[in-house]
Amino acid sequence: MSKLPGQPQIRTQRVAFVVYDEVTLLDVSGPLEVLHQANRGTPRYETILVSPNGGTVTTAAGLTLAGTVPPNEVGQVDTVVIAGADHLAEQVPDDVRRTAAVLVSRAERVASVCTGAFVLAALGALDGRRATTHWRHAETLARKHPKIHVEPDALHVTDGRYVTSAGISAGIDLTLALVEADHGPDVAREVARELVVFMQRPGGQSQFSTAIATPPAKSDPLRVATAAVVADPAADHSLPTLAASVAVSPRHLTRLFQTELQTTPGRWIERVRLDRAQQLILDGHSITAAARHSGLGSDETLRRAFARHLSTTPTEYKRRFQVTG
Repeated sequence: MSKLPGQPQIRTQRVAFVVYDEVTLLDVSGPLEVLHQANRGTPRYETILVSPNGGTVTTAAGLTLAGTVPPNEVGQVDTVVIAGADHLAEQVPDDVRRTAAVLVSRAERVASVCTGAFVLAALGALDGRRATTHWRHAETLARKHPKIHVEPDALHVTDGRYVTSAGISAGIDLTLALVEADHGPDVAREVARELVVFMQRPGGQSQFSTAIATPPAKSDPLRVATAAVVADPAADHSLPTLAASVAVSPRHLTRLFQTELQTTPGRWIERVRLDRAQQLILDGHSITAAARHSGLGSDETLRRAFARHLSTTPTEYKRRFQVTG
């Protein structure tokens, strides 16, 4: 407990971070730095690193985290933060799952960064709840754990005592939100100012999605076709027109999309157009203008695309993410 003159008494909260070999360093260091900055002048948080066996763990970046403790030595915690790693999307190691289970059972609040959501999913903790993870792994999370309502565009999602966040640096966004919930917007804003980051970052994960996520095409026709769509989503990209522009048959172009991108031309083009519509909305365009200039055409087509890919509406997306002056 700590008290500054003229201020109410503040209880120091214990926050345990679940770490392990190959953990993503920024998933740990980003949230830790937010809590460290929140302690300036007033000790608000006590942090502890917890690993399956205690001792030193080696991060994916090759740097080590020393002084971790095993779960049976932790005691009571207020919040547990489960850091992510690339391999968790494929399989959650038993020792990591067991470590998390011990801490989750004790904590009042449970958070995950990036693919740390897969650990909570493996425990069944997110069943029936809304959650998010890195955009690259959102589809995998939804497929492996159909009881979870995955929100692929969110930077962080709170449902009950569980808070999940998107990829890597979104752990900073998540932790700022925790600080704000615990100590109010003034404290969180001061931390954000000190770290020179947004207190509430504009936009969602979708701003990083289709064009960037699409792997480079191996075949020249597909590479030229996808580049043309990204460069001008609103142009005529019907299958016959697109195929003719790269001198292949519609059937052959469809085969290239299926083989290299595991999707159809129509679905991929719709996603690129949706990305452009989202950016237009964030830039201040009306929903009607965003639909027209992105190539989706009508408000109704835009609404259907938002519902299908983002599980939200254009109006709600604009309300949540557009930055106002």
